[in-house]
Amino acid sequence: MSGYWLALDTATDTASVAAGRPPAAESGVHVQGARRHAAEIIRLVDFVLRRLSLRPRDLDGIVVGDGPGSFTGLRIGWSAAKGLAHEAGLDIRAIPSLMAAAAGAAVRLGPEPVAACFDALRGQVYGAMYAFHSDRVETLVQPAVLTPEEFARIAPVRPRLVVGVGVARFADQMTSWAGTPPVPLESLPPAATMLLGLLGRGVGRLLDDPAAAEPVYGRPAEAQAQWEARHGRPFPDSSGHAG
Repeated sequence: MSGYWLALDTATDTASVAAGRPPAAESGVHVQGARRHAAEIIRLVDFVLRRLSLRPRDLDGIVVGDGPGSFTGLRIGWSAAKGLAHEAGLDIRAIPSLMAAAAGAAVRLGPEPVAACFDALRGQVYGAMYAFHSDRVETLVQPAVLTPEEFARIAPVRPRLVVGVGVARFADQMTSWAGTPPVPLESLPPAATMLLGLLGRGVGRLLDDPAAAEPVYGRPAEAQAQWEARHGRPFPDSSGHAG
């Protein structure tokens, strides 16, 4: 990929935006605090594009974190990506946010397996495991909602490292599993930076119909679950159709 791409990830409490020619991130910024995502996301996009003297129509496309993660956060990031793509006529590609988190650790570890976890509350995590080879990314555990014990049980290998958000809650289990304390995302490169790196390696699903596409939430938001229980049918998606 020789042209410029914009990357956005809002799956966690950190919203990150980057731009560059994959695999390089030439401009990037991030903010902490999930409550700031909606107010800050477009400002962050403007900031990273201005630093490169770019406008949205100068881009080749947009890559967005695919979750799983925060329901509200993901909707904010995806809405921004969809709006920009529609206005400028751009392709959108989606890459799992857990993969981007694990890739941040793989910069130092190479092809050793890395487990990524985001706190999913209720004693569970959104978890996945990857190995980053020179020519491919190997998915050892697909993104899923699991307890830490379930994650360790289904994993085909022991991870060299566990990274993620909210992992301090499960520090004892993760340390016992990996043999080293879990690493918070704050100590790793921002997710948007890693999305560009992964895109440069050919990773990512193309959204054929961006208007109707949805991220991988992991599980429904509490409000959605209550609505479905009350009405006895799936909650309508963004196109107005029941899922």
